[in-house]
Order: sequence, then structure tokens, then C-alpha cells
Amino acid sequence: MIETTVTILLLLMLGAVTIGIVRVRGLFAAVVLLGVYSFLMATLFVVLDAVDVAMTEAAVGAGVSTVFFLGALSLTDTVEAPGKRRQIMPLFVAVVTAGALLWGLSDLPEFGSPDQPIHRQGADYLVRSMPETGIANVVSAVLASYRGFDTLGETTVVFTAGMGILALLRRRRGEGKS
Repeated sequence: MIETTVTILLLLMLGAVTIGIVRVRGLFAAVVLLGVYSFLMATLFVVLDAVDVAMTEAAVGAGVSTVFFLGALSLTDTVEAPGKRRQIMPLFVAVVTAGALLWGLSDLPEFGSPDQPIHRQGADYLVRSMPETGIANVVSAVLASYRGFDTLGETTVVFTAGMGILALLRRRRGEGKS
């Protein structure tokens, strides 16, 4: 009961922070709110017993991403330029996406149900990982072999963000010499 209450409270706070991110016009405030959002997500992952994901979210989402955003913000103006007109298309896309996600949720088994695939097949990794991959460490086998493309994608995103910040810093340094 307490876990459900904490989860609902965290989800409500996430909703409030999301609305704040969308509504705020100051870019520094938006970056701070994005950091708060990542921290709340990390907390939610801890409540849901996904501590490994929580640590990654805290390090990458609340830590590295916030530093990258602040670095990029130091090279730009601190206030968002006013929009030309209200656009309804982004709202429409967001509503359709939310509807599709909620529809997809309707087919999932009940939370904590023993019928979930992870309970039927999860322990199978312990038996199959060494013969299939040749990697003795099960975690490394999952990350490098079974989820290799996912890990590559995550690494690419962080690398691209770092390269973007370096490119912005180099451009800024070049402007100062003129």
C-alpha cells in the first residue's frame, strides 16, 4: 500500500514537472526542471526495484545531461524566442502518441503477475548465456550480446551529445578571437 502511494505521488510530481518544463520560457529554468525530472524518474525506478536503471538515470539523466545542457546554455541566450503562432500539430501528435501508449498498456499482464514473460524466461539467461555467447559474466552477456544494439544506441546518444557540446565550445572560442 505504501509503495503504491509513493508511486502515485512520484507520478503526480512527474506530471507537474512536465507541465512546468513545457510552460516555462526561461531556458535555465527548463534545464533545472529537466534535472528534477530525471531525479524523480530515478527515484521512481528505485521504488519499482529497478536500482540498476535508477543509477543510470541518476548518472546520465540528472548528472551528465544536465551538465551538457548547462554547457550548451552558456553558449546561447537564456530566454526562449517567442513563437510565431500556436501550433496545434505538436499537441495532436502528443495526444495520438499517448493514446497509442495507453492502448498498448491494455494488453500487458497485471503488475507483479507471475504470468509475465520475465518470470517464465528470465532465469533462462543464467543457463543459456555462457553456451550462446561465450561470455562468463551474465550481465556482460546481456548488455553486450542480447542487448548489444540497445547498448550501442545509448552509447551513441551520449557520444553525440558530448560532440555537440565540444562543437559549440569550439565555435564559441573561434568567435572570441575576432
